[in-house]
Amino acid sequence: MKEERVILVNQFDEQIGTMPKMEAHEKAVLHRAFSVFILNDKGELLLQQRAAHKYHSPLLWTNTCCSHQREGESNIDAGKRRLMEEMGFQTELKELFSFIYKAPFDNGLTEHELDHVMLGYYNDAPEINPEEVADWKWIKPRTVKEDIAINPDNYTAWFKIIFERFYGHLLKNGFEQ
Repeated sequence: MKEERVILVNQFDEQIGTMPKMEAHEKAVLHRAFSVFILNDKGELLLQQRAAHKYHSPLLWTNTCCSHQREGESNIDAGKRRLMEEMGFQTELKELFSFIYKAPFDNGLTEHELDHVMLGYYNDAPEINPEEVADWKWIKPRTVKEDIAINPDNYTAWFKIIFERFYGHLLKNGFEQ
């Protein structure tokens, strides 16, 4: 299988090239990414637990899905593609905001991403892809925030960073906890 390539960007999200995904993570090069958050009608957030065989952050809890856009693919189309690949469902997505973060891992890899954060709504159980996802759960955002404070090692590095901004966005926009 051909190695996935990521889109290298500058701080203004302008494409400046592509690079194999692993190389970009080894060199900590800024690249485009996205993170999808799904809420249900009860105001609960759908989290996934990463599959045990993932090359970094195995069995850690994280947002509904995340990945990298492909060349020529819009942020929304990328989010919808990956949501179907990982969680087995489709829903409309809306881009909320984007920002740059850097998160190094113990294995020498680093996520340095310009991340596009998206929100969607769904009320049923996902049909997870066991190659990508070990488990899932619906949980109130306030409970996630409290649990991250108590058990930070249960969550992916990027999720802890992105969730702070996402939670702030929810509060700023009158989301009921």
